[in-house]
Parts: sequence; C-alpha cells; structure tokens
Amino acid sequence: MKDHWGAIQANLKNTIGQNNYSNWIEPLDFHSIDDGVATFSVPTNFMGNYVSQNFGELLLYQLSTVVDDVRRVKFQVTNAAAPKIAKPTEPKPIAVETASKEDQLVGAPLDARFTFDTFIVGKPNELAHAAARRVAEGGVVTFNPLFLYGGVGLGKTHLMHAIAHELQIRRPDLNVLYLSAEQFMYRFVQALRDRKMMDFKQLFRSVDVLMVDDVQFIAGKDSTQEEFFHTFNALVDQGKQIIISADRAPGEIKDLEDRIKSRLQCGLVVDLHPTDYELRLGILQSKVETQKFQYPDLKIDNNVLEFLALRISTNVRVLEGALTRLFAFASLVGRPITLELAQDCLADVLRASERK
Repeated sequence: MKDHWGAIQANLKNTIGQNNYSNWIEPLDFHSIDDGVATFSVPTNFMGNYVSQNFGELLLYQLSTVVDDVRRVKFQVTNAAAPKIAKPTEPKPIAVETASKEDQLVGAPLDARFTFDTFIVGKPNELAHAAARRVAEGGVVTFNPLFLYGGVGLGKTHLMHAIAHELQIRRPDLNVLYLSAEQFMYRFVQALRDRKMMDFKQLFRSVDVLMVDDVQFIAGKDSTQEEFFHTFNALVDQGKQIIISADRAPGEIKDLEDRIKSRLQCGLVVDLHPTDYELRLGILQSKVETQKFQYPDLKIDNNVLEFLALRISTNVRVLEGALTRLFAFASLVGRPITLELAQDCLADVLRASERK
C-alpha cells in the first residue's frame, strides 16, 4: 500500500488544490490497513477530526481504487518527534473515527481563509454578519432557517464557511454538515441509483446543523426539491439548525416550489447588499496585509486603494483580483505601485466597471 500512497496523494492534490493538500493531506502518514480499516497517523486530534469531516469520503474513495477491501478510514495521533519506522509504537486513538461509504456523511471542504476574523464588516453586510455570529455560537436561536442571499462576491459563502469553522471550535459535539445544493442533488441521485434512499434519509436527518450553499441550483429539479423539502421539515421538527444561501430572495427564485419558498421565508431572511465605498476600501486595506507577505518589497499608497475602491464596484472578487494582479504586475516589471501603473495594469477591469 505504501507504494500506492504517493499516487493517491497526487490525485488528492489535483482534486482539492495545493492549499488544502499542503495543510491537511501532506501531513498524513500512512500506518496500515487491517481488517478493512486504513489507519493514518496525524500530528494532532484537531487535524484528524478535520480531515475526517472534510476529506474522509474522498480519501476512502481513492484508497478503494487500489485496495479492494478497505471499508473505513481512521486517524491516530502519534508523537510528532518520533522517527518514521516500519512498525511504529502503538498510537493514541482519537475519539472520533471516520468513515465508511455506508455510514458516514462527509460535507464539502471548508476554505481555511473564510473565517469571521477575515470577514470585513460594513453597513451593507452588518446584519448578515451579526446573524451568522449568533448561529455560530451553537446555542438556541429564535430564527430557523437563517437564509442569506445576495449577488456574486458579496460574502455569502465566506459567512457560511465562517459559521462552520466557528461551530467546529465552539461545539465540536455537534454534527455540522456544509455542502452545496449541487452536492445535495448528486448524493440524492446516487442514493436513488444505488437503491439506498433509506440510508440517505437517515444520514441527512442525523445532522445537528445543515448548511446548504447556492440553493437556487435545485430549482426546477422536482425530485430533489421533494427530498429537500422533507429533509428540511424533519430537521426543523427536531429543533436542528438550518442555514441556506442563494443569489436572490426565496420568493424570487424561479422554478422553486412554493412550499419550499414558504419554508425558507419562515426564518430570518437577510440580504447582503452591494458593497459601498467605505466597505470596499476596508477590504482592500485588509488584503494589502496579505499581499505584503508575498511581496515584502512593494508598497502601495492609500490613494491607489481609494482609486480602486471608487472605480471597481462590481463585486469583492473582482476587487480582490485586481489588487492581486496589480501587485504581481509591479513585481514582474520591477516598478513601484502608482496610480499610473494601476490604470495601465487594470485598464480592462476599469473599463468593464465603467460600462456596468
């Protein structure tokens, strides 16, 4: 198996990206496969639990492509300073094991960058931020579901990931599941195909906090909407928290069933408004600190940031991308970041913003 582990690692890197791979997969040390259980050594309990929840199912799938009888993956903490030898000392087990294909529900990977600490709060998003913070405390809230909506690049997914991160820290006892509406639909279709609908229902109804991103993607898909409706009702009846995001308000999602619209509107519906100048400037100032780690020799005057915040008002992703491009361009051509350089480097982005 150790001969195959390098190829599996390469496949995982291509699937989840370099950043997630470096943080969560590369530190894993393959230990053994015994009676269908693949064991990996990890440096900390937290890492084992995180990999279990976010990458356990994917890791199990990759292992099953080279080992026929692997059914479960588990993680064990070993002394980080101990040398790697053929038969390591008995590791200390983690309390939570993952994950078999049959009995574990694994959500989408969380982006480590998307936390409350990195979310810039301003007037357009302060209510959404406050509501997300309240839900992330893990206690009883008076609104269920929490429905976040807004255009592209306004922070919906950032807040969803931040809630999941915070709940993992504050309430590790809760079963928190974050996934996109497309992933919900894929799992539903897979359960139908494999004739495992009862397993699907039981797994989704066992979560304590269900988070579904971009729910507009199930609109027009009747069977998926039917199952989502029943899952929603079952969790609310049990007092479990549901958090939903979409690109528009529930009543404006075309081809979404009326009964689902009604359920989504019965909680707290919060609009993330388009960013204003002050919020965009705050975001840029925050992102400059990140860029300084990559380009320590480059400086950027505040008047350049003010210019970008004023001219690029489409969405935050475009704004952040413009700043990244500006630093990279200045580094490559060996020029200081000035207003003139920004106008030359970002001419196409500025023209697009003017047209909009």
